[in-house]
This record gives sequence, C-alpha cells and structure tokens, in this order.
Amino acid sequence: MKNGRNLNFFSWFVLRSLFPIVLFLLVTGLGLYADLATKHHAFSSLGMPGEYLFPEKPEQQAAYWIWQDVFGFQTSLNEGALFGMGQGRSMMFAVLSVLAFLGILGWVIHSARKSLFLVVTLGMISSGILGNLYDRLGMHGLRWNYATDLHAVGDPVYAVRDWVLVMIGSWPWPNFNIADSMLVCGAALLVLHSFFAPELKPSSRAGETQKTVHPQSEAGLVLERSRPEK
Repeated sequence: MKNGRNLNFFSWFVLRSLFPIVLFLLVTGLGLYADLATKHHAFSSLGMPGEYLFPEKPEQQAAYWIWQDVFGFQTSLNEGALFGMGQGRSMMFAVLSVLAFLGILGWVIHSARKSLFLVVTLGMISSGILGNLYDRLGMHGLRWNYATDLHAVGDPVYAVRDWVLVMIGSWPWPNFNIADSMLVCGAALLVLHSFFAPELKPSSRAGETQKTVHPQSEAGLVLERSRPEK
C-alpha cells in the first residue's frame, strides 16, 4: 500500500514537472507550423516579390487585395530584422535568434514553469524566433529573381518571407508574417506579465532575528530576581 502511494506521488510529481515543458513545446510547434505553412502557401500562390499579376514588371509590386487598398497579401523578402531594420545582416540575426531561443528554453526549464501564462507567452515568442530563423538560414530553398547591391539573380535567398500587407492611409505598413505577429504579441504579453504577476514577498519571520536564551543565563536571571534587597 505504501509503495502504491509512493508511485502515485512520483507520477504526479513527474507530470507536474513535465507539463509546462510539454505545453511550451506544443505552443512553439503549433506557431511554427502555422508560420511556415502560410509562408509556403503565400509564395506558392503569389510567387516571388513582384511576380504576381505582372511578372514582367516586378517593380509594380502588385498585391492580392482582400479589402481594396487596406488589407491584402503581397510577397516580400526581408534580409534584416523586424520592420526591415539591419538589411543584409541575416547571418548576424540568425546567430542572435539561436542565442535568444536557448535563453528562453533555459528560462522555461528553470523558472517559468511556475506560471503557465508565462510558458504560453514564451512559446509564442519561440515560434516566431524559429519561424524567421528557418528563413534566414535559407531552408526554404528560394533564389533571388532580381539583382541588388547585396545579391545577384539566382543567388540563394537568406531572407525572411513576408506576405501580409496592411495600408495605413496611403502608407504601407512593412509587410509581415505569422512569426512577426507571434513575436510582437508574445512581447506585449510578457510586458503585461511583468506588471501583473504576483510578487514574491519574503516571509515576515525570515527577516526577524531569532533570539536564543541560554538556559543558564535564564536561570541566573531568576535567581537574581529572587534575592532580597539589602
């Protein structure tokens, strides 16, 4: 009977310890799959940047509009970071992405398991990191269909595939993808967690100095009080 109780406790302890990690991997995997699948579908349907509708005039950058001049799909390749910053530094961002993911993984294993909300948030961020890392390493197999100062026609593409187009008035918001959305939403949730997560308050007794009274000193105090005054 005692062995059965120990086994149940051990199973419960293992499940409780592994569940946050399994949840983290599940959120990361689902987000990564959604990002890569939508990228593949967008580039398979619309082609490389500038090929949709007018392949002979790629400079027109035609878009497939869901809501005319407001929201649509348009493929583009980003050799930099979020919002197009740091163009031409894909390998540097790839290294930073690997380091960031390893840091998040260590965070989940050691401390984030105390909050499932934090585990899900870090899973979202990780899926965004891995989704864009996949592109920066050129694992999609694309090749450039136009030449720039950074590459020639036919060179392997080491750039992030973007395909969502949003217009703010007459200004196009930088094209983005599911990975970018997961990164931004995850970062926002992480900020909220930092504001609203319960703080660990030290026990009031922890800071108190415990006074120990030696038995002999206590006995001597009693004898001193019992002596008659002269």
